[in-house]
Amino acid sequence: MARRTGAHSPWRRPVPRAHALAATGLALTLGLALGLWPEAHSISEEGTELADPAPEVIPAPSPLSATPSAALTSIPAVPEPSPWRSLTVRPGESLARIFQREGISARALAALMASGALAKRLADLRPGDQLELREENGTLLGFRFRPSRLETLTFTRDSEDASRFGAEQELRSPTVTERTAQVVIEDALFLAAQKAGLDDRLALALAEIFQWDIDFVLDIRRSDRFELLYEEQSLDGEVIGTGAILAARFVNRGEVFEAVRYEDSAGNGSYYTPEGRSLRKAFLRAPVQFTRISSNFNLRRKHPLWNTARPHRGIDYAAPTGTPVVAAGDGKVVKATRNAPSGNYVVLQHGERYQTKYLHLSRFAKSLKAGRRVKQGQVIGYVGSTGWATGPHLHYEFLVGGAHQNPRTVALPKADPIAPEAKADFTRLALARLAALPSAQRLALNGTKPARHETP
Repeated sequence: MARRTGAHSPWRRPVPRAHALAATGLALTLGLALGLWPEAHSISEEGTELADPAPEVIPAPSPLSATPSAALTSIPAVPEPSPWRSLTVRPGESLARIFQREGISARALAALMASGALAKRLADLRPGDQLELREENGTLLGFRFRPSRLETLTFTRDSEDASRFGAEQELRSPTVTERTAQVVIEDALFLAAQKAGLDDRLALALAEIFQWDIDFVLDIRRSDRFELLYEEQSLDGEVIGTGAILAARFVNRGEVFEAVRYEDSAGNGSYYTPEGRSLRKAFLRAPVQFTRISSNFNLRRKHPLWNTARPHRGIDYAAPTGTPVVAAGDGKVVKATRNAPSGNYVVLQHGERYQTKYLHLSRFAKSLKAGRRVKQGQVIGYVGSTGWATGPHLHYEFLVGGAHQNPRTVALPKADPIAPEAKADFTRLALARLAALPSAQRLALNGTKPARHETP
């Protein structure tokens, strides 16, 4: 039986239309991929060729679309850091109270204060101090404190250990310029300095330099004057304060006092006379030639007369009656008088912090009276047994800031002169700095050499 081959032959089943279209599309795609079609053609559903449409312009792919995942992956935006927020310390506020007011946890405060030595300075906040905080979702990320315009302390939460803060200190160096000033006192030191445009800090530093020689409460007289060579500090073109006084001349009641600042090899600055003597006076440990110490400093000593525990706030130096007693240091006589317990006694004031007392004297030195100045080693009285004393001796007391100290062990201020090896360098510096003072410059212009220790 012959095989039927026709449209209706069972051996040649018709291809569905959808399959035909799929096959045609596949063939077209393969042809384009293999370069079999030099030009693009349009094919109808029945396979007939149609007219070519207008070519479509396809833009060149961007570098990001070169990989299939690039089109699907978006670049995440970098989050902006949280801004710093400024705060001002109010009167009576501590850091704990500030954190409580700002809603910052006590745990964050504890972590901040445990960040090292710099954090200890946060305990000394003062009204008006400026603080800065940086937070995110209620969490403290950073804290900043500026003790001055030259220093910034920054505390940053550790990115690896959120329970800790790191601390950094940033220091800026100001521009330092040497300035001079000449001031005549009409009323008081500080008022005169203010009228001349000098800040109180500079006036206080001047008083501290000459405190051993001049009583700035009682000794100042109208028309006294002073001259300064000092450092002025500026930052970004703005004056922010003053530095050290480099040289000073003070004329008090016609007597001239001069001081020059000199730094040793370790950077420690002190003030000296033009001859190299220290302006910071030392004290004698024992202001009398004694035979023995009859009673030591003892705050629980039993009194020999009253048989009761009474503090002994000084040293008793036993010596024959009439033995000279000298001033332990340069100072001013505050008292030279008598009372029942102390007998004849003298009180000397040495600057602002130090005071010495001399009790049970047989008599005072000639012409000694309150208000007089005395020099170290000058005789102020004589050993006796006046007052509540069991024998001739000197009861000597040493006070620092109003508190009694053991004269034998208290740390005394040093008064070493310029070291011999630094004397030449100091002399050159002293001459240059004193020559920069206003009166010296004026005299130099007139061809006159400034005098020493007399009114110029």
